[in-house]
Amino acid sequence: MELIAQYGLALVFVNVLLERAGLPLPATPTLLICGALAATGRLSVWWIFILALLACIIGDTLWYAAGRYYGRRVMKFLCRVSLSPDSCVRTTENRFERWGRLTLVLAKFVPGLSTVVRPLAGAMHLPLGSFELLNGIGSVLWAGAAIGTGMLFQTQIGLVLLRIREFGTEAGELTLVVVLLYIAYKWWERRRFNAALRLPRIEIEALRSLIAESKAPIIIDVRSALGRNQERRCLPGALEMSLDEISTRLAEIPEDREVVFYCACPNEASAALACRRLMDRGYSRVRPLKGGLDAWIAAGYEVELRPSAKAAAAVAAARSAASSARAA
Repeated sequence: MELIAQYGLALVFVNVLLERAGLPLPATPTLLICGALAATGRLSVWWIFILALLACIIGDTLWYAAGRYYGRRVMKFLCRVSLSPDSCVRTTENRFERWGRLTLVLAKFVPGLSTVVRPLAGAMHLPLGSFELLNGIGSVLWAGAAIGTGMLFQTQIGLVLLRIREFGTEAGELTLVVVLLYIAYKWWERRRFNAALRLPRIEIEALRSLIAESKAPIIIDVRSALGRNQERRCLPGALEMSLDEISTRLAEIPEDREVVFYCACPNEASAALACRRLMDRGYSRVRPLKGGLDAWIAAGYEVELRPSAKAAAAVAAARSAASSARAA
C-alpha cells in the first residue's frame, strides 16, 4: 500500500499507456486502488485523472494514426495476434454500423471492441478532431468511473489489499496462476474458434477458371456494409449479403449450384462462418474464397466498382421519384 501511494501516479500513467498500446495489462484495477488512496488524501485525484487521460490520448492516437496510414492491414494484424475471437474486424464494423460514432465513446466499456475501433476510425478517415473529441469523452467516462468507484469503495479495497499483504508471496503466486489460467482459457477459446473455420478453400485461380468456363458459381460478398463502403471494389456479379441475412435469403442460393463466399477478414473468418451456416442447412457445395477480396485484387483479376452507400441511396431516390412522376 505504501509503495502504491509513493509511486501511484507514475504507475497510473505507465499502466494505462501500456494497456492503450495493446498489451494485456488491464489498468482498471490500478485506477480503482489509486482512487481508494485518493479518497484518503494520499494521492491527488486530479493528477490520477489527468495522467490517465493523457495516457489514453497518446495510446489511442497512435493506433488511430496507424489505421489512417496503413488501413485495414493494421486491423487484420490485431485480429491475428489477439487471443479473443470477438475482436475480429467484422464484429467491430457491425458495432460501428449499429452505434455510429457513439462506438468510440462506449468502446472502452466493451471487451474486445476497443482493440480494433481505434485503427478502424483511422482507416475510415474519420477527422482527427472528431476522433479526439469522441474518444476523449469515452476516456473521461472510463477513467472517471474507475477512479470514482475506487473512492466510493475505499474501505473494501483497503481490506482486500490488507488481506493480500497478509498472504505475502502466496498472494502473488495465486494472482500469477489466475492470470495464466485466463490466458490459457482465451487461447483455447481462440483455437476452438479457428477449428470451426477449418473448411476446404477455393483458390482464386480455380474460381477464375470456373468463371471463364461459364460455370460461374453463386458468389456472395459477406463483408459488412461499412467494409463494402470503405472498399467499393467487389468480385464481378457478387451478391451482397450479411451473415445475418443468410437465413432469410436462402431462396437466392440454389442448393444445386456451387456457392463461394468471400470477405476481407483474417483467415476468411466471415466467409467460413457463412459456409458453416449453409452446411448446417444441408448445403454441400459451399466454400470460402482463400485470401478473400484482397487476394483477388492482388492477382489483378477484374473487379466491379459498386457505388457508395450515399450514391446508391441517391440513385434509388431518383428512380423512385421518376416512377412516381410517370404514375402521375
